[in-house]
Amino acid sequence: MRTRIRIAVLVLIAAAVAAAWWFDLPGRLGWREAGDGPLTLYGNVDIRQAELGFRVSGRLVEMKLEEGEAVTEGQVLARLDDRPFQDSVAAARADVAARQADLDKLIAGPRAAEIAQGRATVAEREADLENAKLAFARAQELRQKGNTPQSALDQAQADRDMAQARLDSACQALALLLEGSRAEDIAAGRANLAAAQADLATAETSLADATLKASADGIILSRVAEPGAIMAPSSVAYVLSLTRPVWIRAYVAEPDLGRVHPGLEVEVVTDTRPDRPYRARVGFVSPVAEFTPKTVQTPELRTDLVYRLRIIVDEPDPALRQGMPVTVRVPREG
Repeated sequence: MRTRIRIAVLVLIAAAVAAAWWFDLPGRLGWREAGDGPLTLYGNVDIRQAELGFRVSGRLVEMKLEEGEAVTEGQVLARLDDRPFQDSVAAARADVAARQADLDKLIAGPRAAEIAQGRATVAEREADLENAKLAFARAQELRQKGNTPQSALDQAQADRDMAQARLDSACQALALLLEGSRAEDIAAGRANLAAAQADLATAETSLADATLKASADGIILSRVAEPGAIMAPSSVAYVLSLTRPVWIRAYVAEPDLGRVHPGLEVEVVTDTRPDRPYRARVGFVSPVAEFTPKTVQTPELRTDLVYRLRIIVDEPDPALRQGMPVTVRVPREG
């Protein structure tokens, strides 16, 4: 009987302890400390990685780095065979040169020799017209005397009219030469040149994209491809772990939400270096609660809300590794 009583007492004590542990959620998770001391939060260093690949397709000819090597922003990591891209650039440059020459020709207008040739043609047509007029006058005089048939007079008149038409055509051609190129033709030439220059820029961009460079400072996590592989625009060559900036992901309980705000200076402590905290600041406070229902009905439920924080470490070092658990200390005056 005494044994049963002891067991019942122990069960009641365990139930009371469990209830206290469960309902004291912020204290249990370490989000809030009792009293007026600093607020302590727990979180992890964010895992930030970038999958690097080429924007163009081609045959991979060089992979410069191995896994674990550190890289700096802009460092060359890999190369594709760029011969097809060089050929495209050469063709585009030739097209630009041709379009530029056409535009220069339109702007310059006709040459002096072409204008002189047009004037000589006009003079020739004027002489032909004068000769045709004299022939028509003679035929008309002979017809009046009855010494020539009507058909001869008609032919002379037709020759005169054709000579006049040829003169008019030569004069119009000379006027076009003197006027120069049409404004619409020059505008079209400029547009064609701009299109060719855009094609050249695209070809040069594709040539530059045949070289893969690091997008930021980091460490190579994975070397995915090897030389000789055919790379598509969606293929991954390297996986890069970004080292800067270093972000801490932590959570704050709803009752303590008013103690943190963007720009607040905090301390970040790791288990390996508890006596050397890092200086950091709050960069982002999520406006949306997490880990609770969207519709909060009672004040009791509202006490269980938590909000995500992004904390930026000011001067990180290699000791802060991605995924590492950390402790964040928020000063009381915050």
